Amino acid sequence: MTTTALPARPVGELLRGWRERRRLSQLDLSIQADVSTRHLSFVETGRARPTPEMILRLTDHLQVPLRERNQLLLAGGYAPAYPQHGFDAPELAGIADALRSVLAGHPHPALVMDRWWDLLDANDATLALTAGCAAHLLEPPVNVLRLSLHPDGLAPRIVNLAQWRGHLLTQLRQRIERTDDDRLRALEEELLGYPGGEGESTPAAGVVLPLRLRNDAGELSFFSIAATVETAADVTVDELVLETFYPARITDAQGAP
Repeated sequence: MTTTALPARPVGELLRGWRERRRLSQLDLSIQADVSTRHLSFVETGRARPTPEMILRLTDHLQVPLRERNQLLLAGGYAPAYPQHGFDAPELAGIADALRSVLAGHPHPALVMDRWWDLLDANDATLALTAGCAAHLLEPPVNVLRLSLHPDGLAPRIVNLAQWRGHLLTQLRQRIERTDDDRLRALEEELLGYPGGEGESTPAAGVVLPLRLRNDAGELSFFSIAATVETAADVTVDELVLETFYPARITDAQGAP
């Protein structure tokens, strides 16, 4: 099932916005998409109506996410091209089962999130880390960024909070740039109001930035690897992120263990 709101702006204006967001000139895009500059100009100004095939060709070269491609098609007067099913829908059973097998087999924290960092599933190792967080932060849908940086969440236990906060906000800003998503902008505004931003630009020692967490036994340190489905043809699948954590050695400022 696809549930995409009808855009209020014309398709040409939206396409121009995406081209400018990707920092491409009309000439750059026309060469990449094998479209005349004149026709592209007519499309952007509304003098020519693009076909659905043209919209999909341009959005492919502009690396527009599938959700926004559907919005552009709707703005052009066409039906969405990409379905959107719930994570637990039968149509996504194969994807969901594959991801859950990774979660179940991973000995360290691992979680699956959507484009807004809302938690879709996690293994027991992840859930164990949230012990002591405020109940209101653990009510579905759990937002992983909010849970991490909220003063009632993990933040008081993160040893390198300023660095980790800066890392998460950078990821959020990059996703906003890729998606032009107002819901992500609202999340960023909320997170910027949380304490703990002092020294965000301090570089990390070693080869990766670890998440360093205090617990009853001392301190845990993890680095993470994020994975996406590169061949997605469904909006939900296109937005899934699998993040797995692995133990990291803690080093001092000179890089010595």
